[in-house]
Amino acid sequence: MDRARLGNMRTLFYHPTRDRFGRLVFRERSFRAPRRARISPSFSREVLISASRRLSPSSRSKTLALTYARTTSLLVHQQPPKKKVAAVPAAIKAKIAANTVKEPTDPRFVREPKNFGIGNDMMPKTPLNRYVKWPKYVRIQRQRQVLKKRLRVPPAINQFTKTLDKNMATNLFKMLMKYRPEDNAQKKERLTDMAKDAAEGKESDVKKPVVVKYGINHITYLVEQGKAELVVIAHDVDPLELVLWLPALCQRMNVPYCIVKGKARLGAVVHKKTATALALTAVKQEDKMELSKLVEAIKASYNEKAKEHQRTWGGGIMGVKSQAKTAKRLKKVSKELGA
Repeated sequence: MDRARLGNMRTLFYHPTRDRFGRLVFRERSFRAPRRARISPSFSREVLISASRRLSPSSRSKTLALTYARTTSLLVHQQPPKKKVAAVPAAIKAKIAANTVKEPTDPRFVREPKNFGIGNDMMPKTPLNRYVKWPKYVRIQRQRQVLKKRLRVPPAINQFTKTLDKNMATNLFKMLMKYRPEDNAQKKERLTDMAKDAAEGKESDVKKPVVVKYGINHITYLVEQGKAELVVIAHDVDPLELVLWLPALCQRMNVPYCIVKGKARLGAVVHKKTATALALTAVKQEDKMELSKLVEAIKASYNEKAKEHQRTWGGGIMGVKSQAKTAKRLKKVSKELGA
């Protein structure tokens, strides 16, 4: 360390005083070291001795320790940087590389290191699901699902978790898609043809097609009149009170009904975003056998098990941590009883 830098250095001194509550505190004070200490390599110790002569013997040791640690750290941080070792010359590096024998590599597995610098390889995508602040409606629907698992769910609501199995639902939707309602273009074309025939005084050969019925009020009317042959209800209607009573009504009127996944899937059948329920009132002659098979299977799963569904409560499923704690507690109790 050169003489000029040592001359300009200041050190910190912790001076013991009393605060306004009478407690002993140490306050920092900065001052220049004496000339003799500034040019000495071990100036920190001499600064301490000269600065702490005014202190009482009881507080001197603590003050010396604090100040010595602080002053020594100043010395360490202000030392000149060490010299770097010279790099190996390129010629020697080339000779070493030429003398080393490379192991044979498999041509099928060629090492291709990536360079993630600017304008080079793309960084791999990190999944940010845990860091996303989801919209409020997403958070609410997830919390609702968790609550339905944790809390006890009444049978009237719990029956909507018992949906039709995948194979039967596939066959059902194939049948429904055959009887989709007309879209606007098809309806316009049919009405135009009927108007032409009426203007010419002919009997129109165009008849209204047999289609799936939708709309909760319309379906309720068809069930009450006994015209519905099969009712399909969505499991995720919100609010659920719109269709909560419909299974009981179908059971009372002895109309086959089933619950399927997806109000959006039902809506796609009738050219809508969503649909709460659909009903079949009639089918073509060639589809009657297939419909009767579907109705038998659906009756066995829903109409005949209605009383069982009316007594089965849902929910009461705790989280993974709670289940682990309960299992641990039961294991401990069984161990104590066994002992």
